[in-house]
Amino acid sequence: MANTNLTVDWIGNEALRLAHEKASFIGSINREFDASFKPGYGNSIRIRIPSQYTTRSGRTMDVQDGVQQSTVLTVATQWGVDLRYNSQEMSQDLVNFQKLHLEPAMAQLVSYLDGACLSSATQQTPAMAGTAGTGISGLTQTGIARARLNQFLAPKDSRRIQVDSVNMANVVSSVAAYFNPSGAISEQYREGLIARTSMADWYENERVYSHTNASTVAGWMSTSIVAPTNTLVVTSLFNVAVGSVFSLRGPASTVRGYAVHPETKAAYPQAMQFTVTAWNAATSTITFSPPIFTTGARKNIANSDGTDLTTTGAYVTTMVLIEGAAGSTYAQPLMYYRDAFTFATAALPLMDDAIRCVVKTYDGISLRVWEGSDIRNDEKLTRIDILWGFAAIRPQWACRIIGANV
Repeated sequence: MANTNLTVDWIGNEALRLAHEKASFIGSINREFDASFKPGYGNSIRIRIPSQYTTRSGRTMDVQDGVQQSTVLTVATQWGVDLRYNSQEMSQDLVNFQKLHLEPAMAQLVSYLDGACLSSATQQTPAMAGTAGTGISGLTQTGIARARLNQFLAPKDSRRIQVDSVNMANVVSSVAAYFNPSGAISEQYREGLIARTSMADWYENERVYSHTNASTVAGWMSTSIVAPTNTLVVTSLFNVAVGSVFSLRGPASTVRGYAVHPETKAAYPQAMQFTVTAWNAATSTITFSPPIFTTGARKNIANSDGTDLTTTGAYVTTMVLIEGAAGSTYAQPLMYYRDAFTFATAALPLMDDAIRCVVKTYDGISLRVWEGSDIRNDEKLTRIDILWGFAAIRPQWACRIIGANV
């Protein structure tokens, strides 16, 4: 019996359900800013980040100016997937339509979207755990990643980790007992969810970002660091890829600058790491994140004893060292706290002349489904659109994990 309930509303609802289940990354990060995007009010919002302060010692006040930090979330990217099916297919039951058309269409759209956001998140994450060239196994490397989140004061709930299947197999094979399925996980129906262990929900995701280093991984600085700064000039023989992670080193790769506790400013035992956001080969200039602060409330790099890093004149013995080998490619699983990143969508308008056009929103994801007919070919045309944006709010609440090259 022909099913007459194949409506644009049903397609919209099913598309949202499929998107919710298949979006293992964007479904696990902050999606609370959708309501901030109103028609006619622009496509960007500024998200404030709390100011940082130093502690006074003694009775006399030391009043500090609050430095407002913020990041911009822009929702201006429109992607979509388009379907066609004929009258005979429309007359079939909903299960056939869903399997033949809707599921593959939404799988394509969500995979592309999830992968783009996960790649952007990883590239914007400066912290890295593990040793390049050494495979990820057991929970050692993920334990270090968890420690990095703790060191930079990420809340200990709502943590997730996205791992590719090869590394997931290596991890699970050695500690299988830690990966028993748990019915207590609230997101147990999201695609790719394996289990919860090491204070994080584990997702197996083939869209994990793989980074390829440039032809060189070490270059001496050509000018002094004038902090605060997010640029460094290095030797002209150096080359670097956007998304590479680096630290400042001295002769024999000794650590030149250590990471510090965000509040106490005490030095941690590992080097401060930065991620490359741009490379200008003409001027041999690296632009990176986070910016270097050697003093004050936002101080993020220091000597091993926590004292302020001296940069004047030291550039001749300071090297920019990229993690990993030259020209090598590394899959980089990502551990993160929910609010390290945000994903938002805005409701697309309903067209005045469109009889069959709906906008559906669920769990921070808004989709528009628009149907029309092709009388010449006896076909129904359907487009599913999403208007979205992504931003790293607090990338210090995330950590990449590097292992063997691929």
